[in-house]
Amino acid sequence: MAEKSSAAKKITISEAGKEVDRRLDQHGDYEFGGPFGVTCIMLGFPVLMYYLWICLWFYDGQLVYPTSQADVNPFLARMWAHICEDANPNLYAWKVYGGNIIFQLFLAWVMPGYIQEGLPVPSLNYKTLVYNCNALYSMYATMATAAALHYTGLFRLTEILDNFGHLMSVAMICGFATSFGMYFWAVATGNQIRMSGNFIYDVFMGAILNPRIGPIDLKMWAEVRIPWVIVFFLSVSGGCKQYETLGYVTPNMAFMILATWLYLNACGKGEECIPQTWDMYHEKWGFMVIFWNFAGVPFSYIYSIVYMARQDPSKYQFSTPTYVLLYTTLLTAYYIWDTSMSQKSRFKMQTQGLTNFRNTFPQLPWSIIKNPTYIQTAHGNRLLTSGWWAYSRKPVRILLPLFAAHFDFLQNYVADWVMSFCWGAIIGTATPIPYFYSVFFITVLVHRVGRDFERCSVKYGKDWERYCEVVPSKFIPGIF
Repeated sequence: MAEKSSAAKKITISEAGKEVDRRLDQHGDYEFGGPFGVTCIMLGFPVLMYYLWICLWFYDGQLVYPTSQADVNPFLARMWAHICEDANPNLYAWKVYGGNIIFQLFLAWVMPGYIQEGLPVPSLNYKTLVYNCNALYSMYATMATAAALHYTGLFRLTEILDNFGHLMSVAMICGFATSFGMYFWAVATGNQIRMSGNFIYDVFMGAILNPRIGPIDLKMWAEVRIPWVIVFFLSVSGGCKQYETLGYVTPNMAFMILATWLYLNACGKGEECIPQTWDMYHEKWGFMVIFWNFAGVPFSYIYSIVYMARQDPSKYQFSTPTYVLLYTTLLTAYYIWDTSMSQKSRFKMQTQGLTNFRNTFPQLPWSIIKNPTYIQTAHGNRLLTSGWWAYSRKPVRILLPLFAAHFDFLQNYVADWVMSFCWGAIIGTATPIPYFYSVFFITVLVHRVGRDFERCSVKYGKDWERYCEVVPSKFIPGIF
């Protein structure tokens, strides 16, 4: 049975638990197909991103392919010409993308924030690291700066979408350069951990756990400040472009502006929850995280915006009841997603002895569970069995950027997947490409769930079996 009360009592990791943590902190089996698999991922995703962008940008969202065997070489030549002409990493794109990186680093360094301790890190002898959570203030500063630049004409927000291909190429280069750079930095400074000994695999998985520049934790900074800022401003760019060309913003584009703002704001208002997650205290900072934060998320999750900006609204116009359904579904899924991860994160904070929580907008009803029930494990940790977590082990997680690239409070399955599906459904059936986001996550979900549950089984043993009896459903209560 699950235990109740005393959740605020600080946990103590047992000696047996520490031994398990030491085993988990060693390289085990290869994941993602090993060196060959990760090489295919590293090469394949950029190619796929270029291909889908070309289909949206030049072929009205239709999937193009060679019409015959003789057309293969001409087809590849056409694809390459599109990249060279409209996606070359020109100086303008470097200024815009690089300027945003520098500006976000500056804000992360100087803006006031909420000081939060992370979970005890086993590889640091259970030391807790301190994080200055100032993403919310940085977000508002970024929005104010962007508005000033737009209205003064110094930088029109429509230019972001107009230069989508060029910016995407720069983002990819930065993702690769940072991934390899962090590997060599970790090895040179002796900060590598959990290494396999295979160069390309270790670049992909990462070599360093908690890279920092001064007060900035680079892993947390990149997960919050880069992808979701770009995603939001790409949607705003699409709205501005529609307003300039049509004289109004379609309900579909307004939907994406709202959806991306909800995500960006969630990153800022709940940033203090991120240090409590698996990705911060265990996941290393390698290509699978870096590339997806720098390039994958911002330039492949918003294909619906790219399509709408290039097409007449008549191609994706819905009836009023359909819009009401889409908006209602988005907001309902967001509520479940937001409150469920708040419940889990606040519970983890309680296990560290914290009872006073940050109050940022919007704090939704049922975000904190009073007198939560849980399973006390022999390891020392506690497994929550209250709130949304009483019905499903993964009530809201599917918005995973790439095989574990994001923090747990933005990563729990069913409701999150519903939101990702809505991001494609907002353009209807005009093109399948905007559904890449949700299809990608369904695929990733299978891998991530197995990875999570296997680790929990090793870490908690019979306590995990007991937890699975108390919470039998993985995703949808009573079904699966």
